[in-house]
Amino acid sequence: MKYQTRKKALILLADGTIFHGKAVGNKEGSAFGEVCFNTGMTGYQEIFTDPSYYGQLMVTTNAHIGNYGATPEDVESDGIKIAGLICRNFSYHYSRPAAEYSLEDFLERNNLLAISDVDTRALVSYIRDNGAMNAVITTEVDKLDELREQLAKVPDMKGLELASKVSTKEPYFFGDENATYRISALDIGIKKNILRNLADRDCYVKVFPYDTPFSEMEKFEPDGYFISNGPGDPEPLHNAIDVTKKAIDKGTPLFGICLGHQILALANGISTYKMHHGHRGINHPILNLVTAKGEITSQNHGFAINREDAEANSDITITHLHLNDKTAAGIRMKNKAAFSVQYHPEASPGPHDASYLFDDFLSDIREAKSATAV
Repeated sequence: MKYQTRKKALILLADGTIFHGKAVGNKEGSAFGEVCFNTGMTGYQEIFTDPSYYGQLMVTTNAHIGNYGATPEDVESDGIKIAGLICRNFSYHYSRPAAEYSLEDFLERNNLLAISDVDTRALVSYIRDNGAMNAVITTEVDKLDELREQLAKVPDMKGLELASKVSTKEPYFFGDENATYRISALDIGIKKNILRNLADRDCYVKVFPYDTPFSEMEKFEPDGYFISNGPGDPEPLHNAIDVTKKAIDKGTPLFGICLGHQILALANGISTYKMHHGHRGINHPILNLVTAKGEITSQNHGFAINREDAEANSDITITHLHLNDKTAAGIRMKNKAAFSVQYHPEASPGPHDASYLFDDFLSDIREAKSATAV
């Protein structure tokens, strides 16, 4: 073992509950955020760098984290986005030919506090029973009174706008500029693999900051608009909602993923709400109501759209349902080429069940272009 003596650490939840552990590596201090858990057996590097997790303390339910190291190929953004890591067993040594360094090195480069030796089964069970809540992970175990005061001041995720924390500061391009199709993407926390999937389908994408007005995105003369995934509450994202409404009014095909799904709902007058503990993992079952087929999907969201509102909306069809709790996991507008899903078709969590959604987007675009040509 690399560290013979490891510093004591703990997790303090907002309701006062404490779970004990030990520090990973030499990193000390405290980290605050909303505690949540992911059930994925693999993909820890993608999870840690997913902008949708910004500001959250991640509990990994897999017993071993770090055993296959880390590589630049597995990142979904420009760095780690979680606020801290909580795990059971942390592997300082790794065995994977593709790995370029250990997970410990990766965490150190990104200055992330991590704690291990935690009873994660008990912690996850507690979150499932009591809901996601703010917490602090710390090696400053002798400063609990001070930490409680600081924790009480951490804002709740409900009402929190976080897209500005993860969005690009300047527009940029992705893909082949000679591609057949042009896409204007609003970055409210976009993952790199979404851009790869669009580029692989002959799309040239211009990615815009979260606060870009529709008039600026329109100048790219796109064949389609994309509203990305991202962190936080969708309701404060007034510009994203306005962009979506104007794209719908113009009639240009539109596709939204996760936070983008919630934005499309809000643009249609469908409310959203904070879930008890969210959906996070790579084994979530979805029923496609159009094809009657099941899909195994990767998910990461703490908010959802109001299914009753969607069912009552004459312009909306619910296309997908989450089979565990029957939440609306996909919608499509009846008279517009606009649709969205509450999961990650780019993630490919073993199966590729949901990648067809990118093809559906391109089909909408081709159909719209054909209609225009006539």
